[in-house]
Amino acid sequence: MAKISGVDIRPGNILEYEKGIWKVAKTQHTQPGKGGAFMQVEMKNLIDGRKTNVRFRSQDTIERVRLDTKDFQFLYAEGDDLVFMDVETYDQITLPSDLLGDAAAFLQDGMTVLLEMYDERPISVQLPEQVEATIVEADAVVKGQTASSSYKPAILDNGVRVMVPPHIESGTRIVVDVYERSYVGKAG
Repeated sequence: MAKISGVDIRPGNILEYEKGIWKVAKTQHTQPGKGGAFMQVEMKNLIDGRKTNVRFRSQDTIERVRLDTKDFQFLYAEGDDLVFMDVETYDQITLPSDLLGDAAAFLQDGMTVLLEMYDERPISVQLPEQVEATIVEADAVVKGQTASSSYKPAILDNGVRVMVPPHIESGTRIVVDVYERSYVGKAG
C-alpha cells in the first residue's frame, strides 16, 4: 500500500479509510478564498455498499490500496447471482449481481470481465468500458427538430434505455458506454 496526499485522490482510486475499503466515485478540488485548498471526495464502501462524502486537505495522507485483478468469463445468471469462470484455472465463482450495480444489465454470455480482489475476496467487477447492443425500440423522429442537438430515447435488447441520434432505428447495432449508459456510435 502507498500513502497519497489528499489532493492527489482521483476517481477510481481504492482507499483504506476508517478501517474500510472505499472506491472513489467523484472528486472536486476546491480552493476557498480563505484557508487551504481541499478535495471533496465522494466514496462508496466496497464491502457494505455505504456511501460517504469526505473532505481531505492537502496535508492529509491516506492509504491507497492495490487490488489483485484477475480475468474471469461470465457464464450465466442464476436468480440474483452471477456465475463467473477463472479463465486460467477454470474454477467457477458465484457472486451477487448487486456487486456490479447498474452495469450488470450489460453482461453478455462469454464476456470477459476483470475481478478485483482484496485479501482473496472479490469486491468489484469491471466490465469493458464499451459493449455492442441492438436497439429493439426507437421513437420516431419529430419533424422540425435540428439533427445536431436532438437525441431520441431508444431501448436496447437488455432493457436499458439510452438516448440516440435521430437516424438510428430499431434493429441497429450500436456501441454503448457501459458506465455512462450513453450512445458512442454505430457498431462496425
